[in-house]
Amino acid sequence: MKIHLTEDKAAQTLRPLTSTKAVADLRIGILTIREKWALLAKKMNLQQDVSISSAIVPSLKNFRLIIKNAGKTMPDEIPLLQFPYHLYQWNAQAIADDFELLTEGRTSAKMDLSNSVICPENVFIEEGAVLSFSIINASQGPVYIGKNAEVMEGSLIRGPFSLGENSVLKMGSKIYGGTTIGPNCVAAGEIKNSILSGYSNKAHDGYLGDSVIGEWCNLGAGTSNSNVKNSAADVHYNIQEETYSPGMKGGLIMGDYSRCAINTSFNTGTIAGVCCNIFADGFPPKYIPDFTWGDKTYIFEKAIRDIINWKKLKQCTITPEEITTLELLYKSQQHHA
Repeated sequence: MKIHLTEDKAAQTLRPLTSTKAVADLRIGILTIREKWALLAKKMNLQQDVSISSAIVPSLKNFRLIIKNAGKTMPDEIPLLQFPYHLYQWNAQAIADDFELLTEGRTSAKMDLSNSVICPENVFIEEGAVLSFSIINASQGPVYIGKNAEVMEGSLIRGPFSLGENSVLKMGSKIYGGTTIGPNCVAAGEIKNSILSGYSNKAHDGYLGDSVIGEWCNLGAGTSNSNVKNSAADVHYNIQEETYSPGMKGGLIMGDYSRCAINTSFNTGTIAGVCCNIFADGFPPKYIPDFTWGDKTYIFEKAIRDIINWKKLKQCTITPEEITTLELLYKSQQHHA
């Protein structure tokens, strides 16, 4: 059986997160959408090929509903990703679904006895992961620690939580439920109900809440975001020249390859585009276009050179495909400027 993932209008409304990748490559829960379907395809013994919208968040329950309703209108209980804030709103459930998918029939690696754990049956440690002198509360949701990840001493973790392969949670981190730290990330400070997609850093103190950070991003030391307005009124995002509200809580949405200076303070409902270098007096704007450098436009060649430098820090190199994608995005923005 093959699963054919189809793109739809969500590829537009999920920008800037989908400006540089397919919807299927977004991370929600522990895995990307594409990785989830690949695992489900192995688990389900079906004879026919299936076409599925990439905007459906995969789970065993959703997969069974899709097969049951093949050729019919999809039932309302199968939600479709439409806007970036759906990722953090649905992340806690996605972590729980992925935890079941990844750990069924498997045994967790042993945890060092220096850690204090509530509901250890809801904690799964992959081989090579290192945890010491931390407190883990998995009573409200599972905690998944990926292969070769490290949780440094003094960390406080409440599930649902996922720490990706080769990632590091630094000393004294405070992690609340609904949080995903993707692979090859460094995280620290206070994080709640947020996603670091992969290869990104929030390596110092500061608050990140109800937010989605793309790949190859860096939040400078002391960076914090607001996720609730002082008036407690609904937050609004400006997406594709339309305004949408996630309700009372909405933090930072940041596209791939973007970075901000130390002590940056992001307002509620801020969207930062792809490949931005963000520094400003006071709050940055609530909408920061792709290829922004301070209050100017990033010179393309310099933007690529800076990405190359950041990738070297994680022993990676930029690919020709990445450069082509960024060049097309840059030219599109210049055309519409």
